[in-house]
Amino acid sequence: MTQAAWLTILGIGEEGLDSLTPVARSLLEQAEVIVGGERHLSMLGEDPREQLVWGNPFSGMVKRVLARRGEKICVLATGDPMCFGVGATFAKQLSATEMRIVPGISAYSLACARLGWPLMEVDLLTLHGRPLSLLQSYIQPGARLLMLSENGKTPGEVADLLTKRGFGDSRITVLEHMGGENEQQMEGIAHCWDHPVSADLNTIAVDCIATGHARVYANTPGLPDDAFLHDGQMTKRIVRAATLAALTPVPGQLLWDLGAGCGSISIEWMRAARGARAVAVERNSERLTMIASNAQALGTPFLAIHDGALPSALDQLSQKGEHPDAIFIGGGATSEGIFERCWALLNPGGRFVANVVTLEGENQLYEWHKKVGGELNRIAVSHASPVGPYHGWRSAMTVTQFVVTKEYGQ
Repeated sequence: MTQAAWLTILGIGEEGLDSLTPVARSLLEQAEVIVGGERHLSMLGEDPREQLVWGNPFSGMVKRVLARRGEKICVLATGDPMCFGVGATFAKQLSATEMRIVPGISAYSLACARLGWPLMEVDLLTLHGRPLSLLQSYIQPGARLLMLSENGKTPGEVADLLTKRGFGDSRITVLEHMGGENEQQMEGIAHCWDHPVSADLNTIAVDCIATGHARVYANTPGLPDDAFLHDGQMTKRIVRAATLAALTPVPGQLLWDLGAGCGSISIEWMRAARGARAVAVERNSERLTMIASNAQALGTPFLAIHDGALPSALDQLSQKGEHPDAIFIGGGATSEGIFERCWALLNPGGRFVANVVTLEGENQLYEWHKKVGGELNRIAVSHASPVGPYHGWRSAMTVTQFVVTKEYGQ
C-alpha cells in the first residue's frame, strides 16, 4: 500500500512567508507540527502549533521527524529544498508519495541571474556543514563555481585556498541576502581579497583563473605522482590511469581499495565520478596518515579510511552491511583465500582488479583467471633518463593486471 503524503517541505526566499505561493500557504496552514531553523520559525509570529527547531547534529531532527511518520508535519527550508537541502535528505528515507515539496528559487538560480551565468555551465557545491577542502577538486582553469557558504568567514577562506593553489587571479563575487531588501554584492580578486566578514547567508561565485605557477589537477585519472604524499609504495601514474580505467568509476558507486598505500587509487576513483565513494584499507600507520593528508589536499575529504590488515579487514567491512561495486587489490594479492572472499562480497556487475609485480602474485592471478575468466594484462612502462651525456630508456617493474566483472547470478 502506498503511504499518503504526510510531510510537507516548503522552500522560502529571503522575503520570508511573502515568497510562498497560495498553495504553499494552504499547506502550511494545514500542518500540525512545524519544523525549521530559528530564522524560519520566527516568521510565524504567534503560532500555537508545535514547533521543532533544527539542532546539531542535523540528523537527530531528521530521525525525530521520521519517528512521527503519518502526522501532518511541515518543514520550512531556504530556497530549493532539493538542491543540497533538507528535501534531498528526506528523499533518501521516504518515497515521493509521502512528501509534498514546494520549492523556492535556489541561491544558485538567483546568483546565475545576477551574474549572467548559464546555470548548466556552472559547477555547484556547498560548503555549508562540509569541509572547505571539497573545493580542491573543482578548481580548474576557466571553471565557474557557485558555492553555498558555511558562514561569513567562508569567502576569505575560499580566497586564501585559491591563492595557495596558484589561482590567486580568480575573480570572486559574494552575493548576500539575494531576493531581499538587504541584498548586496562584494567583488574582488582572490590574492588581494580584503573585504570584511560578510553576512552568514551568502553565496560565493568564483571565475577560476590560473596563474603561471598553478598546479592543475584534472579529474581524469592519472594525476602526477608528486601530487601525492607517498613513500614510494604507490601505483605509479601510467599504471594508475590504466587501473582506474579497468575499475570504471561510476557515480555513486563504492570502491574497496585493499592495500591502499598512499590512497592514490581511492582518491582518483572519487574525483572521477560524481558521488563516487571509497574505503581505503591500509595497515601501515604512516601510510594511513598520508592517505588522510592526500584526501584533504585533493578534494576527497569523505574518503573512508580503514586501519586493518587483510583478510580480517574484509570481515570488518562486510559487517557494515554495504558491499562494494568495485574492488582493487594493490597489495596482499597472495593472501590465502583473499580472492574467494572478495568475490563473494562483490556486488553483481562489480569490477575486480588486482595488480602484482612478483612471480608468486602472477601465479595467484592465473589461478583466479582459470576460475572466473576475465583478462590478464601485462603493463610495461619505460622512462627516458640520462645515460652519461645522452638519454636512454629505463624500464619500471612490469605489472601484471587481472580484470574481471562479476556477472549477475554469479
